[in-house]
Amino acid sequence: MKKKKIPLYVKILIGMGLGLIWGLSAKSLGLVEFTQDWIKPWGDIFIRALKLIAIPLIIFSLIDGVSNLSDISKLSRIGGRTIAFYFTTTIVAISVGLVLVNIIRPGKLLSDERRESLRETYASQLDETVVSAHELGEAGPLQPVVDIVPDNFFNAASSNSNMLQIIFFSILFGVAMILTKSEKVTPVKAFFDGANHVVLRIVDIIMQFAPIGVFALLASLNIDGELMMALGTYSLNVVLALAAMMFLVYPVILRLFTRMKVATFYKGILPAQMLAFSTSSSAATLPVTMDCAERNLGVAEEISSFVLPLGATINMDGTAIHQGVSAVFIAQAFGIDLTLGQQLTILLTAVLSSIGAAAVPGAGIIMLVIVMEAVGLDPLGLALILAVDRPLDMMRTVVNITGDSTVAVVVAHSENSLNTPAGEPADPVS
Repeated sequence: MKKKKIPLYVKILIGMGLGLIWGLSAKSLGLVEFTQDWIKPWGDIFIRALKLIAIPLIIFSLIDGVSNLSDISKLSRIGGRTIAFYFTTTIVAISVGLVLVNIIRPGKLLSDERRESLRETYASQLDETVVSAHELGEAGPLQPVVDIVPDNFFNAASSNSNMLQIIFFSILFGVAMILTKSEKVTPVKAFFDGANHVVLRIVDIIMQFAPIGVFALLASLNIDGELMMALGTYSLNVVLALAAMMFLVYPVILRLFTRMKVATFYKGILPAQMLAFSTSSSAATLPVTMDCAERNLGVAEEISSFVLPLGATINMDGTAIHQGVSAVFIAQAFGIDLTLGQQLTILLTAVLSSIGAAAVPGAGIIMLVIVMEAVGLDPLGLALILAVDRPLDMMRTVVNITGDSTVAVVVAHSENSLNTPAGEPADPVS
């Protein structure tokens, strides 16, 4: 009798559970130093391996996907729909967050003693964060547009923080292939198609080690239970807003614009969600998100290779929620009642800053400084939330990649490029 193979996502769930247990127990058992020296490095290696293939994956998959369109008008149509849906979901996300934070008002529950202790504990981290945010804030209004265009391809490819520049070059290269005579492009297209398959195989190899990497990452968190309790209401506020997007907004979008069953969708992207939770990085999760969208959800490669890399860079629904809730929470904690106009400013600034946020752990904190300063709040108030930022970062990254996948399914359906996932009855595509 053939032995039944344990699915990868089950192994990842086991790794997550064991990692959380270890992380909660390490301090009381005196294993913090051992964890940092002998367990955490394996998580770092796993993250490095995923980041290693992020840029090659974007270059090869995006060029291959764009060149497969063979029609500039189709590319323009897909791009327009993708960006429109990304902007809409981000605006809805931060609106949900602002409504909930004004109802729950978690900032009124923090004591002065807790604020001062947190300010002292995280003062050095705050100084570094504020400096980084000031550098971004001092740039001109069109600087983000300027930064999209690289002045040197190799410099852009040398850092995962330059994802938009890589996407710009890859789209430009793919468009040029479409406009070039087919007989000249054939060998080039064959190269990128083959290279794309090789990179996806590398993803498969790396993902075999995901359970170990996830365990190591969560085991090294050393969660402070007392501090988590003190900021529980704020955390609950963020979690409720994230849950509203996950279990209300995205299912409604799927129901309105596709015929895919919600259960099929969430089952299909579960491995990507597990990885997003453990890595807190949309960029690091991108290879798995693309793999799940194509294999489990039936999204055509030409759609996933365009929509998902773009989403990992500009679609940050979870990050937008976090920025809106956090800014109002900090204002409430210091006894400041923000006007409707100020909260609308937060909405607009959070939408724009979430688009520019790097798809790496902790990037949302830097962008939050810009959001706070837009309404005159002291960035030092970030000390109130730094203690719980990591677990919330893990959860908002799950929402980020779920939003990307939702839009990918919607766009694929609109282009008649949504194949039937394995085991699902075929649905007619309108």
